[in-house]
Amino acid sequence: MMMNKTSIRRLSLAALTAATLAITGCATPFKADVARFQTQLPAPQGQSFVVEAGNPQLAGGIEFGQYASLVAGELTRFGYRPAAPGERADMVVRMAYDVDKGRERVRSTGFGDPWYGGYYGRGFHGPPVIVRGHGGRRFVYGYRDPFLWGGFGPGFGGYNDVQSFTVYTSGLDLQISRASDGYRLFEGRAEAQSRDNNLQAIVPNLVEAMFTGFPGNSGEKVRITLAPPEKS
Repeated sequence: MMMNKTSIRRLSLAALTAATLAITGCATPFKADVARFQTQLPAPQGQSFVVEAGNPQLAGGIEFGQYASLVAGELTRFGYRPAAPGERADMVVRMAYDVDKGRERVRSTGFGDPWYGGYYGRGFHGPPVIVRGHGGRRFVYGYRDPFLWGGFGPGFGGYNDVQSFTVYTSGLDLQISRASDGYRLFEGRAEAQSRDNNLQAIVPNLVEAMFTGFPGNSGEKVRITLAPPEKS
């Protein structure tokens, strides 16, 4: 059965839409810029610590307590230990976190008509898209629709899609001091950008980024990429 140009165009658009949904449906990796500084952070030998709020407004809050337990868990994993009730801790860990009010960004995209761009009659299948995840590399073959990749001919103004969205910047500050004299041993800040301001999802990722490669090289700023959680 012969198909006219309109039918082929609709079929190719449907295939492209399905491929796009399959790719964009995957969770996005979390990326954070982490800067860390240290002087004489002792090698972990069971030294005790307490986690306190760097911002007095956060002190005693249930939400802060949940994030503080994440920090405590990471320090314990590295060989330190939470101070027992009534025990004088060896180190004081102060943590603060925040997210700004966001700023608007505008993105514009456009595409052309294939029937004037020289693509009609050629292969529609494009190169594979490589998606990296927990299980290694997965190849998702995209459908190269000439309707989206060609150029417009005379008399066609083209399509233009303008998108406006909000980007939020969040941050986690961590300071470790010697309890006996307040001497600063470690300072770190993890900062990330996201399309939402949900601290319940952002702060745990910032904590994980902060302790990836902890304590790191003093004065070095690194980009930490965390793989998205696997779907159950």
